[in-house]
Amino acid sequence: MKILTLLALTVSLIAQEKPNIVLIYADDLGYGDVQCYNPERGKIPTPHIDKLASQGMRFTDAHSSSAVCSPSRYSMLTGRYHWRSSLQSGIVGTWEKSLIAPDRLTLGGLVQQHGYRTAMTGKWHLGWDWPIPAGKKNLLQGSKDKDIPATAEQQAMWKELFSQDIPGGPMDRGFDRYFGTCVPNWPPYCFIENRRTVGIPTEFLPVRLFRNSQASTPGPALKDWTLEPILPAITDRACQWISEFSKGDAPFFLYMPLTAPHTPIAVNDAWKGKSGIGPYADFVMETDAMIGRVLATLEESGAAKNTLVIFTGDNGCAPYIGVPEMEAKGHFPSGPLRGYKFDAWEGGHRVPFIVRWPDRIKPGTVNPQLVQQTDLIATFAQILGTKLPDNAGEDSFSILPLLKGGDKPIRTNGVSCSAGGVPALRDGPWKLILGTPGHGGAGPNIHLYNLADDLGETKNLSATMPDKVTEMKNLLEKLITDGRSTPGALQKNDVEVRRFPIKGKPVKRK
Repeated sequence: MKILTLLALTVSLIAQEKPNIVLIYADDLGYGDVQCYNPERGKIPTPHIDKLASQGMRFTDAHSSSAVCSPSRYSMLTGRYHWRSSLQSGIVGTWEKSLIAPDRLTLGGLVQQHGYRTAMTGKWHLGWDWPIPAGKKNLLQGSKDKDIPATAEQQAMWKELFSQDIPGGPMDRGFDRYFGTCVPNWPPYCFIENRRTVGIPTEFLPVRLFRNSQASTPGPALKDWTLEPILPAITDRACQWISEFSKGDAPFFLYMPLTAPHTPIAVNDAWKGKSGIGPYADFVMETDAMIGRVLATLEESGAAKNTLVIFTGDNGCAPYIGVPEMEAKGHFPSGPLRGYKFDAWEGGHRVPFIVRWPDRIKPGTVNPQLVQQTDLIATFAQILGTKLPDNAGEDSFSILPLLKGGDKPIRTNGVSCSAGGVPALRDGPWKLILGTPGHGGAGPNIHLYNLADDLGETKNLSATMPDKVTEMKNLLEKLITDGRSTPGALQKNDVEVRRFPIKGKPVKRK
């Protein structure tokens, strides 16, 4: 009995040495939508995110790898720039296959190797290997123009499809559990738990749910499916898992990619009109409240003291959700930055990034160093006392020295892209954009800015500093050809990486 007690105590002590990790990932949240990032030109109250920042470290020069969704998620989970994969531009489309290769190490896979329980609740948007019968993909197509009933043939195919396991998703990429919606504004309109849909869709989503920044792609839906319950449901599951995991001996990793404040702008009644600015701002307030629920559950469970909490977002605010109207009322979703979602401008990919780790990170710290979301996997590895293999985390630098109070840069360069794949290369304060910075793709334009003097990107210096442009072009070419930006053995990219600036349409995924 004494031996068993000693063994249990040893396991418990080991678990305490490894922090729990909660990673909350907002969707389409602008840099300036968080009050503590935009005190002068931000009008949306975000008390729970602000409190988290006051308890930890707030980074002001943090970036996603892209100004759109799927590539940013790929890069954060793998520590590898998305443009090394087949996703050279755009996002993973409806019913497309999994983007992350089966043998690619992810955040979840890494911590699983160290005894963590892993769970994900929320939006995946990295593809699944959908078992769609050959030649029957057309039976998934609906209409946004008029309500049409599903045919008997469609319903039969849907039953066959959604009665099977769906491989290639979170459960096959490092997570023990999954609950969420693949993409809340795309089909299938139902929850997915682990590898199965929760229920079998039997009808097309009604046309009324495609208006006013709600759903965007027609397709199979559960009967009476609505959009407002999605965010509360994934929050409920996150809180449930935290309460459960905190009672065990093993440390846990919870990845919570929120479905908000991305469309569908499905605001629940308690938050409608609360901001006085518009539905999107109301939704940001509701999102903040859901984050508050998760943080409160951590406290109530007793797990908060030994939990590393990371909050960030996948890209900038979407310009199509009423930005001009909000700006007219004094709220600027990108704060002092130029551009929005889709853009190579800073507003497209500079994102809120907050880290709380009680008794290890000094509360209320603001850190100006350049960091990328790719840096998380190297950070997790250093915390766990392990090294990444050469073919993992090729673009990941550990931010642990910064979290401990260090003031030296952990990386000197970083790459973020527009939706069309146009790269924006950082080298210290310098930023080079090789193409048209706005959404839509590629052009002959070259832009050079010194962000230390011109955060708003108003003075293009490329014509007067050609040597700097050449120097940075050469750096980008080296980052591409080396297959990595970190020290280590050279690696191969999955595809031939498209060079910019060029003319023509963006490359489609293979």
